[in-house]
Amino acid sequence: MKHFGILVALLAISISAYAQAKYVFYFIGDGIGTNQILGAEMYRSALQGEPLGRIQTYMTQLPYSGQMYTHSATNGVTDSGAAGTCLATGIKTRNGIIGLGMKGDTLLSITDELKAKGWGIGIITTVGIDHATPSSFYAHSDDRNNYYQIGQQLCKSDYDFVGGAGFHHPRGYHSDKPCLYGIAEAEGYQIAYGYPQAQSVLASDSLPNKLIMVQAADSFCHKHHGSNLRYSIDRKEGDLSLSEIVQIGIPFMSRQHERFFMMIEGGMIDYACHGNDGRTAIEEVWDMSDAMKYALDFYHSHPEETLILVVADHESGGMSIGRDGDYTLHLDLLQYQQCSSWVLSDLFSALFKTKSTPTWQDVQAIYRTQLGFWEGVEISAAEEKELKELYLSAISNTGKDTHTMYKTIHQLGDAGIRLLNKKARVGWTSHSHTAHAVPVFAIGVGAERFSGWHDNTEIVPLIRKAIE
Repeated sequence: MKHFGILVALLAISISAYAQAKYVFYFIGDGIGTNQILGAEMYRSALQGEPLGRIQTYMTQLPYSGQMYTHSATNGVTDSGAAGTCLATGIKTRNGIIGLGMKGDTLLSITDELKAKGWGIGIITTVGIDHATPSSFYAHSDDRNNYYQIGQQLCKSDYDFVGGAGFHHPRGYHSDKPCLYGIAEAEGYQIAYGYPQAQSVLASDSLPNKLIMVQAADSFCHKHHGSNLRYSIDRKEGDLSLSEIVQIGIPFMSRQHERFFMMIEGGMIDYACHGNDGRTAIEEVWDMSDAMKYALDFYHSHPEETLILVVADHESGGMSIGRDGDYTLHLDLLQYQQCSSWVLSDLFSALFKTKSTPTWQDVQAIYRTQLGFWEGVEISAAEEKELKELYLSAISNTGKDTHTMYKTIHQLGDAGIRLLNKKARVGWTSHSHTAHAVPVFAIGVGAERFSGWHDNTEIVPLIRKAIE
């Protein structure tokens, strides 16, 4: 990894400040802050017996870096709609809307601008392709949750490649509208359900002009809720990943376009941070870093024509590495977590559905297998007493589950994740977004412009300078 960093620096220095980018990779880590990245790097190092070291992600190996302010036009703490709109257009707006100005005026995104000039456009995400961040590049809506209306705009966007989980509500919220996948096909898109289908499309002699790549399901329009890909920590064989979408997207675009722009979002980082799930958030950071490898491979083949930019729309969760006045870290304990808080919650919910009165031993069994409690993770008598009291409140229906933005977490699942975070010394201040400044990383044509401190309104103008 060190040799890679040296090579990157030498290549970056050799590129003229006056070169013109023909290929732009715009990575957005939704909810990613400095501590999410630091935690990911220190965790991997701790697993190798070096708790004070860092195994670098591809982000921190890029030669230019800075920081970015994220507030919206109306709030010190932005939401993803306003943040995504600003990262797509360079203009701040109010929370909750997509692609519109403060007075409801339609804003021009960098992708629409480039599409009109003949560029190929790709939009990639690990969440719904109609979610706030991806839709900020192609849609205009006074409510970021108008998923069906936003999906209709995607179908008519004429963008060349779209990849992600799928549409949130393909037939509308009440399942009473024409299927968005059918509408997309009528607009000239081919739909690839899963990585193998997409590979077959890519291997064909004649590529379709436009491709939508989503995760496989029995029937998207009737059974599938295309809100997100599976978390990296929960991924099973056959599940679609961000790296797989990027591996399809880059050759699909490069074979058909002399110039292209790809927005690539690690959207599930935000979901994990909303749930204050340290291990899951860390794995999502690494998942986005892994996907970056394919953009960097492309960069090495076109170093004087490529810009790779990594930003965040905001920080989520107020994550800290270190807490409670204890100056030690035990990030290695996170290795005993075998699933996300979502899956852990589902395991506890299933237990309480299948047994009218689960025993404490039943609960302990889940904690042992999924979080390593009483095995790799020592649990004190006081901690066990607290967990058992929560168990008693759960069987008496007097306890409260934890409501996060994307999922309600069973109280015993939430308690287990919170305890493991505490023992690893991972802290959180919120189940929502914060006003933290977020990191910026860059390599390639015009990358030096992204050093230093920036407002989020400056990012799109700096991209324009790199391509003009």
